[in-house]
Amino acid sequence: MKQTKKQLVCENGARFTGWGFGADVERVCELVFNTSMVGYQEILSDLSYYGQMVCMTYPLIGNYGLTDDDYETKTPGIGGFVVREYNDNPSNYRYTETLSEQMEENGIPGIAGVDTRMLTRMIRDEGSMRAIITDAGLPAEEALARLKAEPVVRNHVSCVSSKKIWYSRTANPLYNVVAVDCGIKHNIIRSFNARRCNVTIVPFDTPAATIMALRPDGLFLSNGPGDPEDVVPVIELVRQLQGRLPIFGICLGHQMIALANGAKTFKMKFGHRGGNHPVKNLLTGKVEITSQNHSYAVDVDSMAGTPLELTHLNLLDNTSEGMRSEKLGLFSVQYHPESAPGPQDSGYLFDQFIENMNRNKAKGGADRA
Repeated sequence: MKQTKKQLVCENGARFTGWGFGADVERVCELVFNTSMVGYQEILSDLSYYGQMVCMTYPLIGNYGLTDDDYETKTPGIGGFVVREYNDNPSNYRYTETLSEQMEENGIPGIAGVDTRMLTRMIRDEGSMRAIITDAGLPAEEALARLKAEPVVRNHVSCVSSKKIWYSRTANPLYNVVAVDCGIKHNIIRSFNARRCNVTIVPFDTPAATIMALRPDGLFLSNGPGDPEDVVPVIELVRQLQGRLPIFGICLGHQMIALANGAKTFKMKFGHRGGNHPVKNLLTGKVEITSQNHSYAVDVDSMAGTPLELTHLNLLDNTSEGMRSEKLGLFSVQYHPESAPGPQDSGYLFDQFIENMNRNKAKGGADRA
């Protein structure tokens, strides 16, 4: 791998120099950090990171390469990687490609040799901020000017959602689930398939009538990038279909369900990204160790007066991690029960959705009108 000297310049003026890997391109993105010790391939291919540059707190990245079976999407959308040490000689009998090779193929830049502890502390103290990866020879003042001149992108979901309906079928299916694709992770689909669900994945702006014509047993709202308030079509879809069939939301899906029912969301200072967040299930009293990736959260206080009941609470900052409405037949969580690799404490949530679909079938199924 040819090494070129690069620099990372943040909007607060902080500058870090290092060596480039991946694509040799200039890139401006929101800079965030992730505390996971493994899983850089899943992070690379998680579309929730669309438009974001990820600083990995674990110091060694790239050492086990990439494998064909572990992607969360076909085309990665991450903005870039910032790491302490990059290893381009993986030791893993399953690996088929290096991280740098995949990033180069998809136009994703990276920078190694950065003091990621200092950078993470800066983000933690000052909040997520925009940054630019560029050639080290560019004057810092010019780099900062280019950063500030780059427009802020909105409506991220419209950029990552599928453009047409597609299917993931399983042997001997018992259920038909329609999944609204806001940047869906493939392990969510695999989790449904493993529970004998055929999954129909539809674009985020699919009308309610089209979805109901597919005769679903349940509706799933996926994870995805950006501000949930931008995803107006899905918010309106929830309003039209809740109470007519079971609904399950993860991450962005959780936030859109909240907005559809009158609660509010807010942007967090630096978000939750990593696999070590303790979440208390208020219904059972148990604490789950969860994997998370989000910049926005549901305002717990704003849930008062809505049909939503808080079911899960983050024990680090008391933010909303789950909610339900038994009357409307829906529930959602902020974290990722399907996380791969990651904690497996929360897989029961998929089983809970299966139970809700069974219960709805016993009552005569969804309103098909």
